[in-house]
Amino acid sequence: MRIVLGSDHAGFEMKQQILEFVRGLGYEVLDVGTNSPSPSDYPDFAEALAVAIRNKQADRGILICGSGVGASVAANKIPGIRAAVCHDCYSAHQGVEHDDMNILVLGSRVIAVDLARDLVRQFLEARFSGEERHLRRIGKVKQLETKYR
Repeated sequence: MRIVLGSDHAGFEMKQQILEFVRGLGYEVLDVGTNSPSPSDYPDFAEALAVAIRNKQADRGILICGSGVGASVAANKIPGIRAAVCHDCYSAHQGVEHDDMNILVLGSRVIAVDLARDLVRQFLEARFSGEERHLRRIGKVKQLETKYR
């Protein structure tokens, strides 16, 4: 599985640590920036990361900003993206298992890097269940995307 990572300036330091952690787990990693802690805008990196998933350059993504909220909102504007802020382990794996979440969003000013590593591991190890009720619900989400596009 190929993983894409991205962050704005607020998430830069955490992204660097998570990047090495993900590589250490044996995943191939694509880094879409930012490449420094200089001020930057989260929508730019949310778009780059989401487009990498949409274009099948990566299977899943990890996106980091200060709170996780802005980056999550921006990423979800891209059709086919299911991004969520997760600051607990249950949500990090359940979001994949039930909702086929393809982007884990973290807030670097909300959680410590040790918890971030746990969340990333839960997210990456989780698999979509494929159960009928979850497929039906995701189908309805896709209909919403089409309806309001």
